[in-house]
Amino acid sequence: MKKLYKMKEYPQTKINRIKRGANRGTYNVEKINTILDAGFLCYVGYIYDGKPITIPMAYARKEDKIYIHGSTGNRMLLSILESKETSITVMHLDGLVLARSGLHHSVNYRSATLFGNLKKVEKDEDKTKILRLIVDQMVPNQWDSLRPMYQKELDRTLVVEFTIETASAKIRDVGVADEPEDYKLEVWAGIIPIKQIAEYPIPDEGKPKSMEIPQHILDYYEKNK
Repeated sequence: MKKLYKMKEYPQTKINRIKRGANRGTYNVEKINTILDAGFLCYVGYIYDGKPITIPMAYARKEDKIYIHGSTGNRMLLSILESKETSITVMHLDGLVLARSGLHHSVNYRSATLFGNLKKVEKDEDKTKILRLIVDQMVPNQWDSLRPMYQKELDRTLVVEFTIETASAKIRDVGVADEPEDYKLEVWAGIIPIKQIAEYPIPDEGKPKSMEIPQHILDYYEKNK
């Protein structure tokens, strides 16, 4: 069977098919991966004690896998491992769309919602490789500048592998959509672009105060300032 990450589009199912605003939807694997790779924070849904809960988590993607981690007592990770499935959402806000009517105010965004199954990563070697992926998805090349992990840290860490079975994305990247008669009104309308930026790195107390900032951190700052 052909692996999903080699497919051009995710299969459309009852759970991932976009009904509202379908013209903004896509099932294209490459476009969805681009949305996933543009960030490192996702929202994971789960049921705990009969109540729905959504929690933000750091993640990394490799092919058709998403990796998340937490403590071995993390109730969300334990809950989704017990259910053997979950959904994950990633969203980037790109702009505020200010219309002539309150009803037509909107936002420009890129979002992807993933559905799939998951399993616990057992081997320390595999856990270490995945934690490296997560750290480096946050700041590229950061892992190599760190001290090696202690065994007690690995023992306290639960790593989960989520395999994307199907997914969909929605993208809005257009201007105001007002009622035809409203374009004659003396009301300002337009877009306020939104961008997440990095400010100049601030060293921690102690030795970092007297150290040069590593080049990979300066590179990240220059790229994202």
